[in-house]
Amino acid sequence: MSITVRIPTILRTYTDGKAEVSVAGGTLAEVIDQLEADHTGIRARVLDDDGKLRRFVNVYVNDDDVRFAEGLGTAVPAGGSVSIIPAVAGG
Repeated sequence: MSITVRIPTILRTYTDGKAEVSVAGGTLAEVIDQLEADHTGIRARVLDDDGKLRRFVNVYVNDDDVRFAEGLGTAVPAGGSVSIIPAVAGG
């Protein structure tokens, strides 16, 4: 099943400048594994050393924040989208 992953500007160096890439996967964890297989280095920017989502990275499956769903176990439907959004802070 093809999933569209929206890549933030700061991570596009891993995707050859592409703002969106297509990968396969049934869960967010599988999508991230496929992203890493296709675009080496991106996993370390999304997940911490314990394999959990970094706290300054927000991830949405379709329009749902995965932190309020099943985290990395969140199902990603066929034809769905994943958005990786770095948190913005400051004043």
